[in-house]
Amino acid sequence: MKPEHLDILQHSLGLDQNGRGTMHRDHFVTCEGGEDHAACVELVELGFMIRHANVSIFGGGDFFRVTAAGKKAAVENSPAPPKVSRGKQRYSEYLAADSSRSFGDWLRLKERQRREAAL
Repeated sequence: MKPEHLDILQHSLGLDQNGRGTMHRDHFVTCEGGEDHAACVELVELGFMIRHANVSIFGGGDFFRVTAAGKKAAVENSPAPPKVSRGKQRYSEYLAADSSRSFGDWLRLKERQRREAAL
């Protein structure tokens, strides 16, 4: 699969560059002559998208919807996510916790919780 095809499928589906996400959408809109239009037409020819031409609600642009085969291709052709170090994983967890604690205090709390759970 061409990189530009994969980029369009991932964007259309709301996935990141590694194919992760919730597929909260399934379409792409572009006008004939636009930067991505030719690639979208190629995706239609491959069976990965369906084209609805000259849609008035989109100002006459073409509406491309991702097919089930396109969803599968996007996931299968996406590269594996990069390895994340243990330290970066912990810091990401800290940010996601959105606590009012400093990172050091949060680490000490997590260690205390781990010890208590082991008892």
